[in-house]
Amino acid sequence: MRTATIDDRLHILVDAGAIDVHTTSGGRFAPDPDAAFEHWDRLRDWADTLDPARAVPVDGARVGAPVRRPRQVFAVGANYRDHAAEAGFEIPASPVVFGKFPSCLTGPYDPVTLTGATVDWEVELVVVVGRFARHVAAEDGWAYVAGLTVGQDLSDRTVQFDGPIPQLSLAKSCPGFGPLGPALVTPDEFADPDDLRLGCSIDGTTLQDGRTRDMVFPVPELIARLSAHCTLLPGDLIFTGTPAGVGAVRRPPRFLRPGETLVSHVEGIGELRNPMVAPPTRP
Repeated sequence: MRTATIDDRLHILVDAGAIDVHTTSGGRFAPDPDAAFEHWDRLRDWADTLDPARAVPVDGARVGAPVRRPRQVFAVGANYRDHAAEAGFEIPASPVVFGKFPSCLTGPYDPVTLTGATVDWEVELVVVVGRFARHVAAEDGWAYVAGLTVGQDLSDRTVQFDGPIPQLSLAKSCPGFGPLGPALVTPDEFADPDDLRLGCSIDGTTLQDGRTRDMVFPVPELIARLSAHCTLLPGDLIFTGTPAGVGAVRRPPRFLRPGETLVSHVEGIGELRNPMVAPPTRP
């Protein structure tokens, strides 16, 4: 199943376009996309009965983030060996976890207002939790995943390194610093959900190009490790880390500039296209 948020309403995506869930189900399911995760299995069963002829074309300008109000947003640092190496980190023995504040989330095509001259990119596969998870075994991890989407963990590096201890959550939670979308795709849609190509580019120049099989802690292991410490809730997000190619470690460093459009993709899901906007002038 593939879902999307269109005009703030939950839709099922099919080859011919999109089907409004609330209208087509006769009110059985709420129009709010975030409400779907409380009864995800029932929604999937119902989606299998849909007539594709009821689909209407999709206007990209009306597509928003597939998850808008998660209760928890987890992010994992140094989860690709090549990225850990380029940053000068040792491969972690356990996941490096921090939080992104939900207020940073934005849509797949929304403009992002830069906070300064050192905003960096980090393309990521984002997991959406599909059911309550506590003390989950790694071999059962995929059963707790509602779907996968594309994310950007944008980071203000000046804020991040301003002080004796990195300010990860603050640096990565400015408004718009969590683009998400364009679709949410259930794991059974992929031949191998543990091996997806992901990357990002600006004006046709590739910035990052990796595969999720290179994660230090793959998705099922992250579900197990996180649920050993926290209760994961339906609709929670897990930003699973980024491959090599971020701007801060380039020589010279390269950061996002006003007027550029950052294009981010994950195989089988789609792409984000986020224009960068200059920060407001302050007196």
